[in-house]
Amino acid sequence: MKGLLVVLGVIVLVAVVFGGQLMGSRNTLVTEKNDIQGRWAQVDNDMKRRSDLIPNLVETVKGFAKQESGVIGEIANARAALSGAQSSGDRGGAIAANNQLSGALGRLLVISENYPQLKSNENFLRLQDELAGTENRIAVDRRDYNEAIQKYNTDIDLFPRNIAASMFGFHRDDNYFKTTEEEKKVPQVKF
Repeated sequence: MKGLLVVLGVIVLVAVVFGGQLMGSRNTLVTEKNDIQGRWAQVDNDMKRRSDLIPNLVETVKGFAKQESGVIGEIANARAALSGAQSSGDRGGAIAANNQLSGALGRLLVISENYPQLKSNENFLRLQDELAGTENRIAVDRRDYNEAIQKYNTDIDLFPRNIAASMFGFHRDDNYFKTTEEEKKVPQVKF
């Protein structure tokens, strides 16, 4: 009888330890998932700020560079796609639209180099500085967001958290910001 109580005690102890580990793993994954959402909110906020600056920048450039309507149209389309993805909560779509917008803005800023009056315009310089600061914020926030997703995905794959992840319905999140081949190219301006 005493041996049976010892065995039962060991089984209960193992169950309590395993259950504690399981709950601890679940809580860690919940915390990491919430961290991803918080970091996404910051990226989303900075992309919204950039999106709000763009119409002013475009209007300033339009005044000097009337023949650059193709790039200006690309920016308008990319901005609309970003706004649509943000309003629908589609992180993957927002990331793709953000990449498209980044490329179009890069081409716009390269084009602006060919207009000396524009480069010296006070509004343009102020907007360019605001946009540069926002781009830096977005770069830092994108890195932090990607790191949070990487940590979460790593924890989901590691034992024993992978058991908790499968039991409680946690899945990989592959909504990373990635640099596309298009973004790696230096914009070419030809007249």
